[in-house]
Amino acid sequence: MNFRPMRRKDRQTSTESALSILEKGEYGVLSSVDSAGQPYGVPVSYAFDGVGRIYFHSAQEGHKLDNLRANPRVCFTVVGMTQVMAWKFSTGFESVIAFGTATEVEGDEKRLGLHLLAAKYNPGEEAAGEAYIDKLFDVTQVVCIRVEHLTGKERAYQPPTET
Repeated sequence: MNFRPMRRKDRQTSTESALSILEKGEYGVLSSVDSAGQPYGVPVSYAFDGVGRIYFHSAQEGHKLDNLRANPRVCFTVVGMTQVMAWKFSTGFESVIAFGTATEVEGDEKRLGLHLLAAKYNPGEEAAGEAYIDKLFDVTQVVCIRVEHLTGKERAYQPPTET
């Protein structure tokens, strides 16, 4: 697949910075398309494995999964730090856009995704996380996005100047 180059090269981050933003983000927006071509974007909690896979969990049925089953091609967006710069009519920000293919995972990979999520959102609570995973494992769906293309973009915050 061909991906359009970023127009604002001056705002493009390095790959390392993009991966860092993805790693530390609190949530992301999963964008998918249903079988009729209707787009759908939904915020999700997620975990990044550091090597190109993004995991999130869901119920075993619903709009997200219907879309992914019809068309596994997705876009995943994370917005990190933002700070309005009203005096410049602008915003300081950092963001990442990842494109990839989403698949429902089972077995060891499903457990890995749930462990990554538990470690991210409940650090230091390994025993409680393991108990929670065991309790809900059979009724939880885990999806893995295999990242095929990633870009990061940022605009540094610039404090107002005294005049």
